[in-house]
This record gives sequence, C-alpha cells and structure tokens, in this order.
Amino acid sequence: MFDREKLKIFSGSSNPRLAERICQELGQPMGKIKLSRFKSGEVYCHYEETIRNCDVFLVQTFSDPINEHFVELLVMIDAAKRASARTINLIIPYYGYSRQERKAAPREPISAKLVADVLTTAGATRVLSMDLHAPAIQGFFNIPVDHLTALDLISDYIIKKNISNPVVVSPDAGRATTAENLANILNAPFAMMIKKRPAHNESVITHVIGEVKGQTPIIIEDLIDTGTTIVNVVESLKERGANDVLVCATHPVFSGPALQRLDHPSISEVVITDSIALPDNHSSRFKVLSVAHLFSDAIRIIMQGGSLSTLFKYGGV
Repeated sequence: MFDREKLKIFSGSSNPRLAERICQELGQPMGKIKLSRFKSGEVYCHYEETIRNCDVFLVQTFSDPINEHFVELLVMIDAAKRASARTINLIIPYYGYSRQERKAAPREPISAKLVADVLTTAGATRVLSMDLHAPAIQGFFNIPVDHLTALDLISDYIIKKNISNPVVVSPDAGRATTAENLANILNAPFAMMIKKRPAHNESVITHVIGEVKGQTPIIIEDLIDTGTTIVNVVESLKERGANDVLVCATHPVFSGPALQRLDHPSISEVVITDSIALPDNHSSRFKVLSVAHLFSDAIRIIMQGGSLSTLFKYGGV
C-alpha cells in the first residue's frame, strides 16, 4: 500500500474525463485546482489544497489547441514546484510534436526534443506517456519516462470480435513493427503499404506488400490526424479486393474534417482510445476504449514500487 494522503492527481483542461476515470480507478479524489485565463489570454493556475511534500500527478494530453495546453501544463508544473511538491509526474497520454523527432530536411527543428527540454527545465521529475510516435523520444529526457502501450487493450477487443480471414496492415514502414506484433498476437498474416508523401498530411499509396484479396484488413496506427492517409489506404485495399476494413489507433488527433472523413462506407469500425477527448456527437462507427486503468495501474506501481512490465500482457514497447 501507499500513502494516499501524499498522492495528488490534478487535471489540466485538455481531458478532464480521463483524469476523473483515473481517479475512480484508484479510489482517489480529484485534486482541486483553479485554471483560468486573464483578459490577455495568459494562463492562471492555483492549487486549492496543499501539495507540500506530496507526489503530484498532472494529467494533460497535447490535444487541440496544443500550444494552449502545453503552456497550461508548464504553468501547472511551475506552481507545483514552487508549492514544494515532492515529485511532479506528468501523465501525457498523447505527446504532441512527436512527429518532429528528427530533421527530415535542412534548417528544421527537432521539436519533440525541444518539448522534452522545456518540460524538464520547468520542473517535471517523471513523464508517463503512451504509444509515442517514435519510441526514441524517451531518450530526449534526462528524467524517467514510462512508455505505456494500448496494444493489449486493442488486441483483446479485436480477439473478442472473432474476425474471419483477418490480415493486419501497416499503413507504412514506420508502423511495421507494431503491425507485426499485432499479427503475431492474432495469429494472422501481415501486409504493408508503401507510400510517398508529396506534402505534410498528404500521402499516395504506391504498392501493397502482402495478400489482401478476400481478407478482412485490420489497420493499426499510433495516431490518426486528418484521416486522409487512412482513407487512401482503405480505398487502396478495397481496389485490391479486400473486405471492409477495421481501423485501430491509440490517439484520435482528428484534425479538420477527420471525423466525417473516417465515417466511410468501407470502414466497418474505428477503434481508438480516450487518450484524447472525442466530441460527443461522433458516429457509432467509432469505438472508444479507455486507457484509465493502464495509467491508474502505472501510478499504483510508481507509488508502491515494482515493475511496469507487469502491465503488458504481450510485451511492452
């Protein structure tokens, strides 16, 4: 057991429902915090209970508006540090700027590293995140990073559906390892799409490696942004004789008309998690799985001691 009086969980404004679910899983009250904006748009934060010598967990996902939520988290960290919190642990289900983890062209930033540096400098002592776009981002931090995965959650859901003739499809080479892991879990064949990107958020499918005709494709992604790439993959699979497609992703970033774009007649279901809050008016085509128990179990292990590897049925990331 751990000292519940010393555990304090606070939510930023990005995903309070997830924070509430985490607290419910732990049987812990939500911490009282006031977050507001001055007329100028500047962020104000005030912890409305003592956190001196406490282990503070701040829940903030980097959803739209990402820069607003990022600065809000920085202000929360600074306020906790100045209030003499013992540790400041960040629960960031979706780590924004993760697709800018390397220089793809001259004179570009490595924004994922910049975000890591700023969070650490502000005073964070630990980060918990999930299905990072590039696992190497863990190395951008000089503090502990606990990298969780929703693969078990998604796999268990797919297994219960008992899909006939499944084939796991990686939308690109970058997701091949995750797709191969899922294929092994499901004891299903594996296929991969080859694409080129003429511009940001644009892609063109050039080749499909693997047999998909007469199969039920299961696409696995870490995130879906505009949905354009996914729809291109789905339509390419259908052109090659595949059945309707099951789309799975951890992070529903869903920029612009993504929700409408993914409400596609050739997509049987879109399986996502609540790492980012989804609007209530979404189509019944979307199935949302909660990751609250994963983060609550991780918090429990951090507070009690032990290995986070026990959380992964099929192996971690």
